[in-house]
Amino acid sequence: MVAEKAAQYTVLARRFRPQSFDEVVGQEHVGQAIRNAIRSNRVAHAYLFTGARGVGKTSTARIFAKALNCPNVQDGVPCNECEVCRGIGEGNDVDVLEIDGASNRGIDDIRKLRANVNVRSMRSPYKVYIIDEVHMLTKEAFNALLKTLEEPPPNVKFVFCTTEPNKVPDTILSRCQRFDFGTISQSSISARLQQIAEAEGKSVEADAIELVARRANGSMRDSQSLFDQLLAFGGETITTDDVHQLLGTAADDRLIDLVNALIERNQAGALQTIDEALLQGVQLGSFSDQLLAYFRDLLVTAAGAKTVGLSSVSESVRPTLQEQADRWGIQTVSAAMQILSETKSRMQRVNYGRALVELAIVRISMLEDLDALATIAKQVQNGTPVQAAAPSRQPATRTTPAVKKNAEINPLPAASVASEPESTPTASHLSVQTEETGAATPPVEATPAGTLELSESTLPQFWERFMPDLPEMLASHLKNSLRQAISGPNVLEIVFPSSYLFSKTYVERPEALKKLTDVATGITGSRVDFVLSVDNTKSVPKPAPETPRKVPVERKSRSVLDKDEFVQNAVNIFGGQVVDVRTVYTSTSEGTSDA
Repeated sequence: MVAEKAAQYTVLARRFRPQSFDEVVGQEHVGQAIRNAIRSNRVAHAYLFTGARGVGKTSTARIFAKALNCPNVQDGVPCNECEVCRGIGEGNDVDVLEIDGASNRGIDDIRKLRANVNVRSMRSPYKVYIIDEVHMLTKEAFNALLKTLEEPPPNVKFVFCTTEPNKVPDTILSRCQRFDFGTISQSSISARLQQIAEAEGKSVEADAIELVARRANGSMRDSQSLFDQLLAFGGETITTDDVHQLLGTAADDRLIDLVNALIERNQAGALQTIDEALLQGVQLGSFSDQLLAYFRDLLVTAAGAKTVGLSSVSESVRPTLQEQADRWGIQTVSAAMQILSETKSRMQRVNYGRALVELAIVRISMLEDLDALATIAKQVQNGTPVQAAAPSRQPATRTTPAVKKNAEINPLPAASVASEPESTPTASHLSVQTEETGAATPPVEATPAGTLELSESTLPQFWERFMPDLPEMLASHLKNSLRQAISGPNVLEIVFPSSYLFSKTYVERPEALKKLTDVATGITGSRVDFVLSVDNTKSVPKPAPETPRKVPVERKSRSVLDKDEFVQNAVNIFGGQVVDVRTVYTSTSEGTSDA
């Protein structure tokens, strides 16, 4: 008995396959165009159906074949009751041939097709060839099909189905009428799954159906396969917990808690949430996919796209997403999404995926408020005063050691508080009283950074502080200047010699002058303008090249060697004569001495 039931059972995707154009969910535009073509007798000889997997391409091709060959067709709609309709629906009609392009992709297979094209149909008006995954055909097979596709017999129709139309040659595309099948919306998938649940006599929660529809990613066949698995897994009533347990995914509340921990920079809470999810059976890959989809939903919400559907959580959670997006900011959300997407690509090549995910979570929790930083950078660029904004989230605080355990800080006097209600106490107003001695330590005076007034007397001191703060290249060119002088109030003139015109040209560039002004303003506390000039009367003398000094040679008279026995013997032996007498110097460890 069990064997008979198993033999009779067919999967949901086959039992609930569409049998008319109206039953193809989400592809109404394709059904309307084909029905109108059949009504007006304007059926093309070749069609190309493109789109993602499981959106109804092959089902539409079968319905098209039934509408062409059904003897009881009414207004382009087949009856689905005659022998022809039943044979085409089951895939065993002799005049409707379904060919798998992945396994029949060679030129020999196409030659067989060309040989059979001219054979008339057995019992139907048209012979229909449905080639699935047509992009898998070889280049030679496509070339062999060209002539037949362009001028087929009048009773032959071709329907090509593919998920990758970019791989189909343009010569084939130009000979077909193309229809693009879009992905199916979640609401349409949910409605179809609800109909299947009622037909199967199962009670399924609406949230569970919505979760399966989100998981299908726009594919009706994928949703029906998951739903079939869910019906076999669950009991009389199927809940969202059954779906999460079957698919190894995390609940919406867990994702919300994790993102809240990231926004609050609570690394420990975020890592603990991941650990608890994995211990309860959540798969790491599915969980990271969910989190990436959640960041996508945050990005969409932060951008203000309220009509765009959510892909990670149900629509009831949209207010929570809006609150999180407002707290985090669109730039921080995009940075977090980029970090996690890079982690996902690395997880495919390693076996330590959990460590990578935890590393990404910690990095995301350390992100600054990028929206606030962008605002401050824009204010600095425009030259407007920077407004200190309150932080959107509180980072982890760090305590600093006090002077003593029970240190007391004296409050401000009442008069100062009344006169300056918005001022904050500085270090000069504070005094600390120690516990042991009871004596008050002297107040710490706050000394602001000292400024130097630019004048003739302070010019050397200004120049000493000015040069080290400049970039190295700019400072090296300024060192070639001849002199510096004050030519007006807060106007500093730098004079270059005529031999260093290149240095003057380098310094008078707008970006270099701006750097000089910024550094000088920081030293003097007020704006300082620079004037560059050339002194043609003077030039910097170039140092003469050093030449080695010649050591004076001490010469002696030849008569001093007349009594030298060694020299006289050498003269007698070699028959020479004394020409010159010089002193020979040899280098020793202590210096130079006569030898």
